[in-house]
Amino acid sequence: MLTNFILLFLFSGVPYYLYLEKRKDFSYEKTFLASALLVLVGMAILILTQAEISTIVIIVLLLTALFSLYKATKTTNLYKLSYYIMFFNIPVLLFGIKESIYYGISLLVSLFGLYLMAKYYEKNYGSANYQPITGITLVTPFAGFFLTVYLTTLALYPPFPNSILFFNAILSSTPNLLWYLIVGIIFFGNFLIAVKVMAKTVFGKPNTNVHYIDLTLRERLSHYAIFIILITLSILGFQELLS
Repeated sequence: MLTNFILLFLFSGVPYYLYLEKRKDFSYEKTFLASALLVLVGMAILILTQAEISTIVIIVLLLTALFSLYKATKTTNLYKLSYYIMFFNIPVLLFGIKESIYYGISLLVSLFGLYLMAKYYEKNYGSANYQPITGITLVTPFAGFFLTVYLTTLALYPPFPNSILFFNAILSSTPNLLWYLIVGIIFFGNFLIAVKVMAKTVFGKPNTNVHYIDLTLRERLSHYAIFIILITLSILGFQELLS
């Protein structure tokens, strides 16, 4: 019971929605890192305790996930988007211990890439607001490529790891009505969020009022490292699927 309460506190985004979101002196950047740390602690507790998650906890987490989905569709800030997507995907971590943890790791890796893109936006365009920065694939090909990779991964498109590990987590779980509901919401919600962002900033005509600046060599190396990790996770996911 205590473990379920702790996991509910860590996974539902309570520290964020009740405290971090309201603090003016706490940056979006720090909020993502703090929220990701809380989720990592929750994942560690799941692994160490092998806890059975109660149906009530699952339902509450699903409701908070829906609230996070609503918040994600309303924001145009990449920092906020990263932790809304994180909270939205939490119910997947409850499918099956091993498989869901793999998905959680892949999710955090891809979200860290999105977090780095938010830092790039903030540094070069004054904020992490992606709305006015349109058509980046035409004028900043490296930034466009990596942002497309992260959003495609988050949208659960194969052969990227999130889709494979999501499928593995589904296969490892025991189907019931709640399970089907979670699978449908998470799948279509991730797709909706990613496509919305891609339509706004990746594609379209570049904004003539914006001075576009592509990723530096150092930034590209960081993103290439994340890309290699995602490809590695895809390979591991395929191996797990075939075993």
